[in-house]
Amino acid sequence: MRHPRWIAASAACAVLLGTFAAVAPPATAATTDTLSVDFATTTGDFRGGASGTLYGLGDAGAPTSALINGAHLTNTSQKAPFGTQHPSGDALKVENGFFAKNGTQLDIYVQDYYPDWPYNGGKRPGDDRTYNQADGTYTNQSNGIWDYLEVVEFVTEAVATKSAHPNDYVFIPFNEPDGGNWYADNTVFTQQFLPDWKAAVEKIRAVYARHGLGDPVIGGPGDASWRATRTATWLDYAKQTNTLPQFMIWHELGIDNLATYRSHYAEYRKLEADRGISPRQINITEYGLLRDMGVPGQLIQWFSMFEDTKVDAQTAYWNYAGNFSDNSARPNGANAGWWMFKWYGDLAGSKTVKVTPPQLNVADTLQGIGAIDATDKKATVLYGGSGADTVSLALNGLSSSVFGSRVDVEVREAPLSGAEGLAATPRVVASLSGVTVTNGGLQVSVPNYDRYAGYQVVVTPQRDAVATTVQPWSTSIEAEDTAITGATVYDQSPTGNGGWIFLASHGRDVGSFNNASAKADWTVDVPRDGTYRFQVIGATPGTPGRHALFVDGASAATVQYTADLALNNTSKWKYRGSAEVTVALKKGSHVLSLRASANGSAVLPNSDITLDKFVLTDVTDGERTVYPASTIRLAGAAALAYDVTGARGSARIGSDGRADVYATAFDSGYYDVRVDYRTTGASDVAVDLNGRRVATASASSAGTWSTTARLHLAEGINEIEVRSQSGILLSSVTTTRVTSADSAAIKVEAESGTRVGAVAVGTIADSTGTNASGGKYVGYLGNGAGNTLTIPRASGFNTAGDYDVVVKYTNAEVSGRHDYNPQVVDRRLQVSESGKGLVGEGYFRYTYSWNSFWEKTIPVTLTTSGGALVLGNDGPYAPDVDYVVIAPVRVGQPSTVKLG
Repeated sequence: MRHPRWIAASAACAVLLGTFAAVAPPATAATTDTLSVDFATTTGDFRGGASGTLYGLGDAGAPTSALINGAHLTNTSQKAPFGTQHPSGDALKVENGFFAKNGTQLDIYVQDYYPDWPYNGGKRPGDDRTYNQADGTYTNQSNGIWDYLEVVEFVTEAVATKSAHPNDYVFIPFNEPDGGNWYADNTVFTQQFLPDWKAAVEKIRAVYARHGLGDPVIGGPGDASWRATRTATWLDYAKQTNTLPQFMIWHELGIDNLATYRSHYAEYRKLEADRGISPRQINITEYGLLRDMGVPGQLIQWFSMFEDTKVDAQTAYWNYAGNFSDNSARPNGANAGWWMFKWYGDLAGSKTVKVTPPQLNVADTLQGIGAIDATDKKATVLYGGSGADTVSLALNGLSSSVFGSRVDVEVREAPLSGAEGLAATPRVVASLSGVTVTNGGLQVSVPNYDRYAGYQVVVTPQRDAVATTVQPWSTSIEAEDTAITGATVYDQSPTGNGGWIFLASHGRDVGSFNNASAKADWTVDVPRDGTYRFQVIGATPGTPGRHALFVDGASAATVQYTADLALNNTSKWKYRGSAEVTVALKKGSHVLSLRASANGSAVLPNSDITLDKFVLTDVTDGERTVYPASTIRLAGAAALAYDVTGARGSARIGSDGRADVYATAFDSGYYDVRVDYRTTGASDVAVDLNGRRVATASASSAGTWSTTARLHLAEGINEIEVRSQSGILLSSVTTTRVTSADSAAIKVEAESGTRVGAVAVGTIADSTGTNASGGKYVGYLGNGAGNTLTIPRASGFNTAGDYDVVVKYTNAEVSGRHDYNPQVVDRRLQVSESGKGLVGEGYFRYTYSWNSFWEKTIPVTLTTSGGALVLGNDGPYAPDVDYVVIAPVRVGQPSTVKLG
């Protein structure tokens, strides 16, 4: 059950409660964990390196720029050029998107040239091949050169000659040499690995030297776990042969590593010091288990260790490329883990501070990161992992010279939403306004949803701000806490299967939902007559499925699920996504009944779906979501300001600054995007959406202003950038769904378009549980320029301008095999305008089943009023297409009003 939303402080204050529905606290004795944060004791510049990911990027645009930029990825390991280990993730193909905003170093696993795991059948290659240095192809004949050294050379040559960022790459010659990849035996290690290391390093350096690129950045040795003895031997050899890398690399993967990592770090630093080696940068290029991915309360435990030691680190790649190692949802959505990445990235430019948890170096306990930004006058705490009912935050060192005598405190919560479950923008669950700070200290107590949730606490001087807790009503319940009939509650231990498990909210879920009597009844009180979004977090293994939703005994809606990962017993039933449906409810008490059968006698298609949690949210007024300046990411010279009465705590933005908002849309469609700001004279404001300028406005005089543009947002995360040349004080950005405006968009069923070449209409039986519109789709697009689908221009998109093309698609292609990674293929779809050529394209990620359809948005700019849209791919096959929605990116002109 959801805990009551309340907050307590040790000083007198105004308390503004969140809008979650309260439920009774548990009957057992309440427990409390205390996290102490000393903002007066800094521990160094924020590094932000733990946001790395291994194969987190698939192909260009998969994931989207909004997801990449919002997650603030600074480092990633990807496939080497010409690599065959995975179908996607080639470094050269993803580098532009990665380096566009926050990326600083792109690592490549050179051995991922090989298609198998372990590499080359687990055996060190000899000289059996002759490689073509231009494209990595080979013939089966020897040429007197060690085969792998040829691989190292053409991979390095490709980066040196084809990358726009060759000096930002990190070459990792060997991956897990201790774990079965050629050199696990200690004798082989000393007699073969060491000279091979030298040869690889010297080859990489030689390639860069001949292109005048200076010293390449190299990382090693790349062990699968911390190996003190091997590392000592390797350091001695590398120092002696002048082959020390710039980055020290090893992996920290297991549950116990949450307890042992700091000792490994200290042991390594001592090995360096004992040998007179200057400190190397460190990148833990793989960390965490399945149970950690997408889980804020787990991720923060890893983040805190790596940030404490100022190293870089990358989430392990356990499933497939292109979703940040299970830390994003669907093609463009955030799960709860993504929000922890986003919060962590928001700390850029700050100083970290001393944090004292109840226990250090103990796995699965309360941990946190504290940071202070003296320029913005903002203190932040990120925490999670507590199993207690309440977390008490002892906030100290809040200097009066920075914060004054009164502060505002906001607490936001990101509860577990499943790997593919869409997570809403984290809600304010508690807020303090104008609370007095006593001797630099403040005690704050926050109810804890569960150990898997993550929290962000923001402390600023008292602001003149929008009350951010004025937000839509929402409540949730764990599936196991509903009235269950015909199904079973299962425990999902966080240490089960050695951590090789996907976690369930509160550690339990409901399964065996596979018979006509199966149902889960939730009695819930809603505050008013209106429209409510009912969200189910659950796992639909490998195929789409359906449930029936009854309200007070009457059929109300069909809940349509898309497929989730079901690679093996590890993921089947546990890799959770979400399904959403809206229902009209009257004020008062209702029984929401989720059922496997719509008629009580026959089960719905693929209804055997595990249930984790239900969330009910009031969307009657468009789910107004406020992004206050205190949580907006500021770039350049932009900073929070407190020197203008009426705008204290707003973001001062001028020609050398920018504000970035990462806004959630549960549906693709139209939203009013409102920018509230204050000016000290005549000024201007500009809004970019997902990389395109969509609105400009001007304020004629000093005052408080509001500019609103009706914009088309993509499902998931949208990047909104606010700029001003003359300068504004930005107080907030607000998004509000306007479903009535969706009539400006045109929906075209793919089968109604004109098909050319091999393109054909396919049908899917309703009994498969598919979410295909009308059970039809168009397939065999692409595989050459002659196989296309043409959509003629019509009213609604018959003028030149900027549009969003929303494609409902499916793609379940895999290529090759791997011991545990599904080798997914990102399929490309190109959009052309007749007579003008290519106007947009995108890579479409894996949907788990050919019967399961998701959506992805391609931005296009059309220059004619009559040129038809042509969909296809001049390369391999494009995804199958169900329908296309074509929407002007903006409806009407922006409006600007003076508020005061």
